[in-house]
Amino acid sequence: MNVKLSSIKTEGKDQEADLIKRKLSYSYRLRRSVARRPLLYLMLIPGMVWFVIFCYWPMYGIVMGFQDYDWGKGFFGSPFVGLKHFIRFFNGVYAWRIIRNTLVISVWTVVFGFPAPIILALLINEMRNNTYKRVVQTISYLPYFVSTVVVVGIIFNLVSFSGPINAFLVRMGQQPIYFMAESGWFRPIYVLSGIWQSVGWGSIIYIAAMAGINPELYEAAIVDGAKKLQQVRYITLPSIMPTIAILLILQIASFMSVGFEKIYLLYNPIILEKADVIATYVYREGLVSMNYSYAAAIGFFQSVVNLILLLTANKITKVFTEHSFF
Repeated sequence: MNVKLSSIKTEGKDQEADLIKRKLSYSYRLRRSVARRPLLYLMLIPGMVWFVIFCYWPMYGIVMGFQDYDWGKGFFGSPFVGLKHFIRFFNGVYAWRIIRNTLVISVWTVVFGFPAPIILALLINEMRNNTYKRVVQTISYLPYFVSTVVVVGIIFNLVSFSGPINAFLVRMGQQPIYFMAESGWFRPIYVLSGIWQSVGWGSIIYIAAMAGINPELYEAAIVDGAKKLQQVRYITLPSIMPTIAILLILQIASFMSVGFEKIYLLYNPIILEKADVIATYVYREGLVSMNYSYAAAIGFFQSVVNLILLLTANKITKVFTEHSFF
């Protein structure tokens, strides 16, 4: 009788443990969440469909990078050539030039462009006049909504031989500069115009993160005699560090994907030596010259490098800041 009771108790404990595990399992929690909020999950369907159609389904085209793709034969009929196009790319005369240009422009964008929204957010956060703060915010993020084509048109007008910048140089007794005909000016123009266009929009996220900081921390710091810079260093920056870490990881994840549209509109054959990047080279080879397999191979190489940089940045950020994206 005692044996039967003990076995029943053991079975009951096992069933209870299994039930707890089942309740804690991801699938169980997901089903329960969907049952509670079906309309919210229904709203996710259009976004998921968009990602499947435009982000995941086109990944099948990576196969072209390992084939001599032929429109008539399709993916399954085109001959497989292995790493032929990758070898051709790295042995080509343009490979290291476009890789170098991509890396240099990306490094400049991260070094000068990434801290800019943080600095602007810190300055706006210290403003006490709410009306003035809203005006500054509005003016700073308006350029983000301006079309890239319009931005490039503004840049050409500003730096043209008869533009306001050269007019100012002449008035100062200097010789005018034909900025778009000297390759050394391309990178500063690209990076500075990018900062002007995105700094205000990027600062919104940091301002929102700062709004969640407990005001009592600042009050305690003031009582202890902390100055403004000390409050920023020891309270504000550590509090928004998770946001900084995530946005830095996301920016590094697209390190090799320098914006195609703006560079394509800005560059010309004279400054191609410093302006040509992977994205523009892929465009010329894939859509202009119709070397689809060769362009697909280069694009696949770019994506692999971005993935490696994403994982590396996530690991480094987790080690130094104890925050990671995944």
